[in-house]
Amino acid sequence: MAVTVYGIANCDQCRKALAWLREHGIEHRFHDFRVDGLDRRMLERWCSHLPWNSLLNRRGLTWRGLDDAARTQVVDQASAVELMLAHPTLVKRPVIVLDDGLQLGFSAQRLAAALLPAEAR
Repeated sequence: MAVTVYGIANCDQCRKALAWLREHGIEHRFHDFRVDGLDRRMLERWCSHLPWNSLLNRRGLTWRGLDDAARTQVVDQASAVELMLAHPTLVKRPVIVLDDGLQLGFSAQRLAAALLPAEAR
């Protein structure tokens, strides 16, 4: 199974997800938004699986650092995608892409259910 973890290297939740994958011997690829970038097609594909407002991290420092005008312009998927493209750290992390879908945020239980055989959970 192909597993790609999208996020940023210094994010605690990304580090936990990557450590969990290594601990369980699961091959994976890490895509760092700051190094490898973020593109519109990727965000729109994720928005087809998850609501755009769950992808937009409104709790982080980047969101709090935006002025009110920028925050109030986010009213739909298109405006959220534009803002996340301009500020990739606004994407909730990690985004874990699996063969059969994607997971948002790190959850050992959800990863185990998706990636490990029943007897190994």
